[in-house]
Amino acid sequence: MRFVRAAIGGSILLFQVVMIGYARFVPSRYFCWAPYDTQTEYWISASVNGRPLTGAEIRARYRRAGHGFDNRSPQHVIDILQGVEERTAADARAEVSLKYRVNGKEEREWRLTSSR
Repeated sequence: MRFVRAAIGGSILLFQVVMIGYARFVPSRYFCWAPYDTQTEYWISASVNGRPLTGAEIRARYRRAGHGFDNRSPQHVIDILQGVEERTAADARAEVSLKYRVNGKEEREWRLTSSR
């Protein structure tokens, strides 16, 4: 019994170490133990079937404000936007633009066009 518990505990610790190492080389960094040291300011604009979405429609569709801050990697916001568009891709043609700035540095842009 003691061996089984030790094996389970060791496996959990090994998994955590591997995931921390993995997170050092990917943009999302979901498995890092370190405090979130990235401040991302972002602006979302989107259109569905050629019609621009209002701020309220952006909030309803993505559950994020059209302009806001996230204390994680910009990949976190990108993952949210992609997830929504993957689930609703059959419903409409959407164009999404995410402009973001990490830690007050230069502005970057990410775009997604989903087709029906």
